[in-house]
Amino acid sequence: MKLKSILLIAVLSLSINVYAQTPEQSYFEWTEMPFSSKELGERRSRLVQDLRNSGKSGLVLIPAKDGFSYGETFRQLDDFYYFSGLELPNSILVLDTEENSAVIYTPEEDLRFKSNSRPNDFPGRPLLSDISISNQSGLSLRNISEFPVLMVQKASEGTIVFIDNGRIGEIRYASQDYISSPTPEQVLLKALEIKHSGLQFENMYESVARVRMIKSSAEIEIMRKSTSINVEGIKTAAKTIKEGIDERYLEGILEGNYKVNGAHRLAFGSIIKSGPNSLWPWRILATHYNRRNRTLENGEMVVFDVGCEYRNYVSDVGRTFPVSGKFSKRQKEILTMEVGIADQIIDFIKPGITFADIKEFTDRIIPRDAKKYMQVGLFFGHHLGLSTGDPNLSDAKLQPGMIFTVEPWYYNHDEQISVFTEDVILVTESGCEVLSKDLPRTPDDLEKLMKE
Repeated sequence: MKLKSILLIAVLSLSINVYAQTPEQSYFEWTEMPFSSKELGERRSRLVQDLRNSGKSGLVLIPAKDGFSYGETFRQLDDFYYFSGLELPNSILVLDTEENSAVIYTPEEDLRFKSNSRPNDFPGRPLLSDISISNQSGLSLRNISEFPVLMVQKASEGTIVFIDNGRIGEIRYASQDYISSPTPEQVLLKALEIKHSGLQFENMYESVARVRMIKSSAEIEIMRKSTSINVEGIKTAAKTIKEGIDERYLEGILEGNYKVNGAHRLAFGSIIKSGPNSLWPWRILATHYNRRNRTLENGEMVVFDVGCEYRNYVSDVGRTFPVSGKFSKRQKEILTMEVGIADQIIDFIKPGITFADIKEFTDRIIPRDAKKYMQVGLFFGHHLGLSTGDPNLSDAKLQPGMIFTVEPWYYNHDEQISVFTEDVILVTESGCEVLSKDLPRTPDDLEKLMKE
């Protein structure tokens, strides 16, 4: 009998150990704040002040991303991350322009850390009760269940709700089309419209753009690193270019080097295109999987338009290489012209001018016989930051801290020649700095790089 009791106790003890709950994991056991609470607070204050300067008051709503993934690493929505520094899922950042308050409505716990069937592997992670989140971010936390109560109150007062709708202009609601891809902001708008009649909605994209266009010194250093990783990746891949390898092989070399040097992920799907593929923009090339994997042939050129992401900030750099290691006379002539245009644009950049000024200048310097193949939109470039399409305003005057690309492209379908050069530009007090300057640009220097 005594032996049976001992065995029973042993079995029960074993069962308890097998199914015991592992200790909960706190938010900062897994991550850290990307910026100081002071800098994050200043960002929020600048946004609120910009709205006030326009005579506007109300409630700023910035949603977080849904937490559950489908195999990818979670990446927070840009605005939420920029103004909070947090990767909280399923939350909403609320800024009251009148009370000057900043609150995050968050779930009590992170459901990604919970599984009733596997308690040992999913220990749980409290959010609402984690005081360190509030202390390090400078934000108050409230239960997401209180958010509808707040909206009922604000709807009864006819409060204006400010949403970043992703582009300048009137509020765009979720499409009623049978097939569409609404943004999280549009999903939030639709829920508010249905559940809380009485609210008024305004697009705050312009205010967000004015704040996010100017990068802090901390952001600039991260983007220097992101660009340097990109530059090293291109250098490494360029040295493997030769007849007989395919575009996807080059992608593998490039992207592997990104990871080796610390990049967290791609800024966008790598665009490496050769021969006839180089004549087409990425949206056309990306329509079919097999279209993106030509085998390189001597006499052709291969274009890199690629970017990596480091600590959520992206880079975007482009170069054109000869497959044989040597440009033909005509290829060199066109690439020299295109790089020359880029050089003149870069020399023209300085604080006080606008992107419209850059466009007008670029239109003047493109040779007449090349204009057909180089159509200028706003200007040959786009803003960079948390994305390759960071918020921007076309009429904004350039200021120190702005970061964008200069990328004059040349698509000549008549001669079957395409060249592309893209650099990352930081506006400084006296002009600009090329963050991607360590990557060769001229035909001779590109050939020399390939031979190293």
